[in-house]
Amino acid sequence: MVTVTVHCPHCGSEDLRRNGQAPNGKQKCRCRACKRQSRENPTPHAYSEERREEILRAYEERSSLRG
Repeated sequence: MVTVTVHCPHCGSEDLRRNGQAPNGKQKCRCRACKRQSRENPTPHAYSEERREEILRAYEERSSLRG
């Protein structure tokens, strides 16, 4: 059996408790040391690099992405 120790990304403490689920289904954890919440394996960006570039181009042109 493999045991993985999870640390708080904010303070580094190992004293984490499960605290529900995020809307995307990932487990939320709450640190008992610093009282902050985090998710397991958080994604750094919601959009792909290509989509972000498209959004920024549309913003610079002041056009709508809706049509």
